[in-house]
Amino acid sequence: MSEVTFNKGKIPETRLPNEDPSFEQKMKDLRDNESDDRHSMLLSLASKNPESIAIWCVLGLSSTDRMESYAYFRVAYHRGLDSLRKNGWRGSGFVRWEHESNRYFLFALNQLAVISREIGDYAEAERCSLFLRQLEPNWDQLQIDSL
Repeated sequence: MSEVTFNKGKIPETRLPNEDPSFEQKMKDLRDNESDDRHSMLLSLASKNPESIAIWCVLGLSSTDRMESYAYFRVAYHRGLDSLRKNGWRGSGFVRWEHESNRYFLFALNQLAVISREIGDYAEAERCSLFLRQLEPNWDQLQIDSL
């Protein structure tokens, strides 16, 4: 179970649960795999672990089609929101990058902002960008390009 930390007089902070270590290793092995069937293997892994935020991010990163990447990152984002709520988040408070378990969700949200801007959906890009900085106020200093 994850935790929501309340500090007297401070904003609550939520930590997502870690991915299963054996699953994460399989996913990383596939991410680094250059074979022609890598995408289908990633999809197979996603079908066995649909609640994973990480697998949808890896699919988004591995896709060569911008709209397909957008769709995968959107799934990762929504899986992240589901997990945040399941772990005590009530719609406000910090979700910090310093906690490794939060990184896939924050990365997905950033990618949604980036791709939304690229496809001309500036309102969505702005919403995602604002939400990201509400969750992780230090985002601009982190210089995150990839996972």
